[in-house]
Amino acid sequence: MLVEPSLRQRPYMVTVERHDGTIVAQMLAVVRFRSSWLPPYLYRHCRVLGEGVYHPDYNDQSAVLFGLMLKKLTTKLGRRVLYLEVSNLKEKMFGYRQFREAGYFPVRWMSVHNSLHSRPPEERINERMRRRIELIYKRGVITDTVRNEADFKAFSKLIRHHHWLKPKRYIPDDAFFRNLISNNACRLYVTRYHQYIIGCSVVFFSQQQAYLWFSAFRRKSFAFVHPDVITIWHAIKEAYNMGFEHMYFMDVGLPFRKNHYRDFILRFGGKPTSTYRWFHFSIGWMNRLFSWFYKD
Repeated sequence: MLVEPSLRQRPYMVTVERHDGTIVAQMLAVVRFRSSWLPPYLYRHCRVLGEGVYHPDYNDQSAVLFGLMLKKLTTKLGRRVLYLEVSNLKEKMFGYRQFREAGYFPVRWMSVHNSLHSRPPEERINERMRRRIELIYKRGVITDTVRNEADFKAFSKLIRHHHWLKPKRYIPDDAFFRNLISNNACRLYVTRYHQYIIGCSVVFFSQQQAYLWFSAFRRKSFAFVHPDVITIWHAIKEAYNMGFEHMYFMDVGLPFRKNHYRDFILRFGGKPTSTYRWFHFSIGWMNRLFSWFYKD
């Protein structure tokens, strides 16, 4: 497991088994230790991505099985974490009743994905964007995978510097990313302009779907070559060339009327959808307060 050797992360696998030992459902959770001097904070939280995996014979009972795993996980962690977060559910209303029964509250979130199976990415962007991409390539900008230690160090430095004032954004330890380099289920990309690394991204692949998990750019220093545009464009093109059906952009953010990152991602022809993220705080009064504030 890629998470196990990484510092500040601990995985938990919750399973449901039949009497004969056959596993019919499983769900992975990761407890993360978070700390910072600026802004100052120190706590643990648990993150669950997706609704888990189910035996084909039990797909029609997935919500019920999910509820069992969710309650077990919440009870197990207890006061060990500040809060639990479940995100990236395939269906907005999946497990709604089970979440409520376990004391979770929903926060409206925005999701964006690009379809890659019916038309090539070039047909989903406007003429202005196509001309911009062509001009960027003519100026000598290229994007490829992390190839050596120097690339990795530049990748790590850029991605951490880009997110250091974003407390919500968790960046794993370098050991986590090092383990990904040799794994076929993930690609680490860097965008180069001559000898400079001006952009980077992390893309995961699972069940014919691609997920852009992290990205970072040197927008201000190299604004004339638009490192953000070419880094995202390359990730989309690579996923299309590899035959994946969709590219999902994780953590687009809360559905505010003005969201610059969301508007930027939508310029590549993506589709916005409203979804939920579910939270549960271990401190009772805090959980009740947020449940009241985010009541739908």
